[in-house]
Amino acid sequence: MYRYDQIDQTLVRERVVQFRDQTRRFLAGELTEDEFRPLRLRNGLYIQRYAPMLRVAIPYGLLSSTQLRTLAHIARTYDRGYGHFTTRQNIQFNWPALAQVPDILAELAQVEMHAMQTSGNCIRNITADHLAGVAADELTDPRPYCEIIRQWATLHPEFSYLPRKFKIAVTASAADRAAAEVHDVGVRLKRGPDGEPGFEILAGGGLGRTPIIGKVIRSFLPQPDLLAYLEAVLRVYNGHGRRDNLHKARIKILVRALGVEEFTRQVEHEFEANRAFAPRLQAAAVERMSRFFAPPPYQALGDCSPEAGSDGSGDPAHDAWLRYNTRRHKVAGYRVVIVSLKKHGEAPGDISAPQMDGLAELADRFSFGTIRSTHDQNLVLADVPQRQLRQLWQELEALGLATPNIGTLTDMICCPGLDFCGLANAGSIPIARQIHARFDDLDYLYDLGPIEIKMSGCMNACGHHHIGHIGILGVDKHGKEWYQITLGGSSAAPAALGEVIGPSVAKEEVAETIARILEVYVRERDGEDERFLQTVRRIGIEPFQERVYETHHTPA
Repeated sequence: MYRYDQIDQTLVRERVVQFRDQTRRFLAGELTEDEFRPLRLRNGLYIQRYAPMLRVAIPYGLLSSTQLRTLAHIARTYDRGYGHFTTRQNIQFNWPALAQVPDILAELAQVEMHAMQTSGNCIRNITADHLAGVAADELTDPRPYCEIIRQWATLHPEFSYLPRKFKIAVTASAADRAAAEVHDVGVRLKRGPDGEPGFEILAGGGLGRTPIIGKVIRSFLPQPDLLAYLEAVLRVYNGHGRRDNLHKARIKILVRALGVEEFTRQVEHEFEANRAFAPRLQAAAVERMSRFFAPPPYQALGDCSPEAGSDGSGDPAHDAWLRYNTRRHKVAGYRVVIVSLKKHGEAPGDISAPQMDGLAELADRFSFGTIRSTHDQNLVLADVPQRQLRQLWQELEALGLATPNIGTLTDMICCPGLDFCGLANAGSIPIARQIHARFDDLDYLYDLGPIEIKMSGCMNACGHHHIGHIGILGVDKHGKEWYQITLGGSSAAPAALGEVIGPSVAKEEVAETIARILEVYVRERDGEDERFLQTVRRIGIEPFQERVYETHHTPA
């Protein structure tokens, strides 16, 4: 993984000193709330419903075991003993005291971490495929490009006060596990006509109040032009994006207003006009950065059976974990392990300090000391020898991190909702627990096959409900919590937005509503191999509507 040089370390440490003084002045009454707000936002600090929330950057989702131990220490020392992994591959602490945030940032700086640009109207954390470097279907490892973009974007003087936040995702797989189509800019690695490296560029994607799938604005961009082209996109957005209306300030609104052809024309004009002065991404720079992401020292191991490491006991729990929580690795003899943060009854994405410490130790012993965070609020040990899978499973079980439900109904995305967020209209975590309680039979979940539930507590869509196979959006009606249901969304290429099935349902009826939806799926699917999303797309939402609203009563 990338290691800081002296410039990186100096920058992060000086930023901590700067923010410490800003915080001191605010607490002393020398800065107003309006003056302090943009300063704290640039350092990842929100003021939530009950306490400050600090969002820590995890660039492209990659952590060392040392960094995870530091996050555990922060959770114990400055928070309430846990952290929350987000759909942006970051981690949030929900209860730090404002006066102690500079101390947290100082401890993060010691392990090459920070919270810069995790909030505010700037270029946010660069995200990527959580299987980068180990996936058999990727063109090449996208992480060197992510790090190059991150360094270019960090404290970029021209793009520090954009009309609104700006999110970039990079992927090198046709499967698009980075959800590039629903980002402000999506970067897909491609090969040119002669095999030269380059990119397909998408722009104008995003969720929130106006969900839009991004559009291709450059089918092939040569590698040297990457940063220059990103600058051109951001200049057009920075110059023409709306600043008079918070809800119409994202680049997706600009692309829609101009039309993709005119937006593309303006980007190309800006690109050509400044090409001679813009930064060039030289092959030597890519090669240098790629060395930070060189493969670990894999052993020459042969592939074992799917029950690698089994003691022959035929343990159903172990077999289920192997099937659902592990994935193929491109190197023979290894397996990717997905660590479920979706134990039934727990808030999705939450992990305790003891679990973080334990997982850091397991990463050192089984996976070359690295951990990855995913867009689905889980974690990954990417390089586990197949012969050690059983031992790892046993130790994850002891930590409460081996729930064999990856890809199933209860492997849901869930924002913090009304429990923490000052923007939320309704709770998300209580609904997740309601669903866990209603669908606690893993064998039933396995029979259903892959189903993605994604849930948000408000229209800001932090839970990505628009692209859930089943999307759940919390809304406020006359001071009560109700929930709107969508079907048919997907983040996988080609991405799709879900369709609202009808009026919202009461809080206590959400799990039962999902049960009715599943009844229709089981009745209508074309054989056991047809997946939920395929059935929805084949038959449409009408049969689901009929079943859901047979006896429902909605508010006036």
